[in-house]
Amino acid sequence: MTADITFDLAAAPLRELNAALHQATGESNARRWRVLNPNGRHAVAAGVNAPLTIEVDGHVGYYCAGMNQQARVIVHGNAGVGVAENMMSGFVHVKGDASQAAGATAHGGLLRIDGNASARCGISMKGVDIIVQGSVGHMSAFMGQAGALIVFGDAGEALGDSLYEAKLFVRGTVKSLGADCVEKQMRDKHKALIAQKLEAAGLSGGIDISEFKRYGSARKLYNFHIDNADAY
Repeated sequence: MTADITFDLAAAPLRELNAALHQATGESNARRWRVLNPNGRHAVAAGVNAPLTIEVDGHVGYYCAGMNQQARVIVHGNAGVGVAENMMSGFVHVKGDASQAAGATAHGGLLRIDGNASARCGISMKGVDIIVQGSVGHMSAFMGQAGALIVFGDAGEALGDSLYEAKLFVRGTVKSLGADCVEKQMRDKHKALIAQKLEAAGLSGGIDISEFKRYGSARKLYNFHIDNADAY
């Protein structure tokens, strides 16, 4: 990428980078940014609300691209806890692995992780689409409300525990399903949904969608049943 602005975190503080990104509009300001030497710093490119492209050359710490709106944030490395946490829109791409709670509580946008994601990936997701080309850890999509989690590899224990209406697709094995999460029939509309999400993430070629299995809510946990009244 030929950047309009290059910001070296070895020479200037993170606070200055984020302040500059918060002031950028994407119209009169430069739209392509390159961030050097992140060295695991926390909250890199957090709170951006402009149609910028931000490439980070290296590993980042907690909450990179948290609360993102509109921006494309590409991390050429691994990401710590809560990457794209509470994202509203835009695209976040981690080219390495992600730690716990990737995409937590995110309302929209697309999070792509080329490697593995640790525990609680997509916890309380509220509309985000998350694509993990590796595997995810335990309790992923816990209390997932809306959006889609697509996993090319395996899923750990208690996938989709206390799930609401998020859609889960896993190509590999699932160690165990959480409370009220069940395997469901994969219909043509669900295959089309996966194809649409993969294309949006730049992953449309050479993937056999028929290998994925679909998981969702049994809708027993969050609906009131008179036979269970004593349990409330």
